[in-house]
Amino acid sequence: MATGKGRESDPGSEAGDEREAVESSAAGSDVVAGGGYPAACDTPARKLLYDMVSIPSPSGEEERAAERLVDFFEANGREAWIDEVGNVRAPASDAVLLTSHVDTVPGDIPVEVRPAPPDGELPEPSDVRVGEPGEPVLWGRGAVDATGPLVAMAVAAVKTGVSFVGVVREEVDSGGARHLIGDRDAPEAVINGEPSGWQGITLGYRGLLEGTYVNTSESGHSSRPEPNAIQHAIDWWHGVEEAFTPEDPETAVFDQVTTKPISVDGGLSDDGLAVETTMEVQLRVPPSRPVDEVHELAEAELSTGSVQWGDPMPPVMESPRTELARAFRVAIRGGGGDVRLLRKTGTSDMNLFAAAWDRPMVTYGPGNSDLDHAPDERLPLSELDRAVTVLTDVCRKRL
Repeated sequence: MATGKGRESDPGSEAGDEREAVESSAAGSDVVAGGGYPAACDTPARKLLYDMVSIPSPSGEEERAAERLVDFFEANGREAWIDEVGNVRAPASDAVLLTSHVDTVPGDIPVEVRPAPPDGELPEPSDVRVGEPGEPVLWGRGAVDATGPLVAMAVAAVKTGVSFVGVVREEVDSGGARHLIGDRDAPEAVINGEPSGWQGITLGYRGLLEGTYVNTSESGHSSRPEPNAIQHAIDWWHGVEEAFTPEDPETAVFDQVTTKPISVDGGLSDDGLAVETTMEVQLRVPPSRPVDEVHELAEAELSTGSVQWGDPMPPVMESPRTELARAFRVAIRGGGGDVRLLRKTGTSDMNLFAAAWDRPMVTYGPGNSDLDHAPDERLPLSELDRAVTVLTDVCRKRL
């Protein structure tokens, strides 16, 4: 299954049925992998999504989901394998590389298809409305971030014969994307898979600078006025927050450097002779600010202690006037959609791809990103269908 070799499919087997179903896009073809499907999962794309969402794949535990993707490509006559870091590789035409991540954040959401509620109502336990009244909606971890985009890309890759990679560890350290960049040449164009909604194209992401503040001070009675290591950490962070507070309070979040402490640990050392503290921090960096400048300004607020900085994730802002972006606008409008050009305040693997490869790229995929990592994560199945159509149209225009 993950040997790196393509395999022949018996036309009478389930794998053969899956191949024929994708080639013809015939609804209701018999594709079974580990059980039956809800009635609404009546196309190859919907069945693959149901399978993938049903397989838990938190970062570091992607193997079973990766094997299912390899099965899908091999059943459709495509060579596919799992590389040394766990990425699913299905090379073909590099006119476009379709890539999304196999891993999800942890979380056990029962996998089920429910009809969207009537207008004016919301399903328990959600306060986000998705789907037209009565249409089937698939609930489950990863349905939006980013198994929905991953499946849409896998199906479009089979339909069009373009290259595909399902990367691992995006949710923790982007280890799969980093390996991919060092292991292959740049494609002609990149479409990264994250939820944008089928009518949206994401062109920009902020960068990320992560650090760990470390300090130690002598222990002493808490009534003494001298600040200890914990206070020094707090003072440094207050200085960092003030340094990056925008002068104009109306500045859009995307255009700000935002600061966030992630964890703080402090107290007496094991021998009782010192006060120790560590603070994990993140700074989100807009494309208008060099990461090196942000690093220097944060360091300048230090009076004591030190910060160990991780490898930065550079920001990215792609032009909406590339041929790739234009192809998306045409395909979305052709499907009856109103195009939305998006900038995201977080990060994605596109940050790394853009820094390494000087190629046109966008991020695209079905799903409402308000449901990323949420306990009510879900995707209307019609949105998956529309995203497959858009991706297929765009890839065919690039070939």
